[in-house]
Amino acid sequence: MKSAWVVMKRELASFFVSPLAYVVLTSWLVWNGVVFWVLTEFYARNAVSSGAATPLSAFFGGSALFFIPLLVFVPVLTMRLIAGEKQSGTIEVLMTAPVSETSVILGKYSAALVMWCVLWLPTVVYAWIMSQHGSVDWGATWSSYFGVFCLGAYFMAVGLLMSALAPTQIIAAVLSFVALGVLFTVGIGEFVFDGTAREVCGYVSMWGHMQSFSKGVVDTRYLVFDLSVAVLAVGLSIGALKARRHG
Repeated sequence: MKSAWVVMKRELASFFVSPLAYVVLTSWLVWNGVVFWVLTEFYARNAVSSGAATPLSAFFGGSALFFIPLLVFVPVLTMRLIAGEKQSGTIEVLMTAPVSETSVILGKYSAALVMWCVLWLPTVVYAWIMSQHGSVDWGATWSSYFGVFCLGAYFMAVGLLMSALAPTQIIAAVLSFVALGVLFTVGIGEFVFDGTAREVCGYVSMWGHMQSFSKGVVDTRYLVFDLSVAVLAVGLSIGALKARRHG
């Protein structure tokens, strides 16, 4: 695991010294700031009709404004993990180093999860702002952040897999966008189909995932799904890297 730790630190260092990191972080903060402002304005003007919903519950998966940017930002964050090494030629150095494929992938994946957490950390300010002007259900808020982390665990794993399979960063980003877009679209089937199809779509649904967590309900079905997809994607990424080394 020491090798994985070294890979993770190397990945984070290379990311945060690049302009890409600050472009992504700035764009992300601007987007979330605008979304939070729009939601607070909406709920302030429609306090009666909004019922039990709050700006925070809407912010955490209560509208498409939560999911649309994820389909863009996640591919941008993960496209360079392995595909970037291929493009720059450093993958050959990495493959000849005394580091196992598992350590490389786990290190890269851990770095991706750290990046994901860094994206969301500043949004805690929004909960604090809400607490200064009204009551905040902190249990539901922390549950929402836990749901965000679980969602990110499988998003980043999918992005990592696409980066391991793609020859270039652009292709990796496109593949990640398509894969996550398909999963998002399948989840919408929860509102379209009936019977078994609806249950399957509901199990995959990102909407259902975040709506559950934003209410303070930690649904183990979604936890199992997130963990299963993440483990499968990371395992396949290790296999793809092994095939490249021994191919």
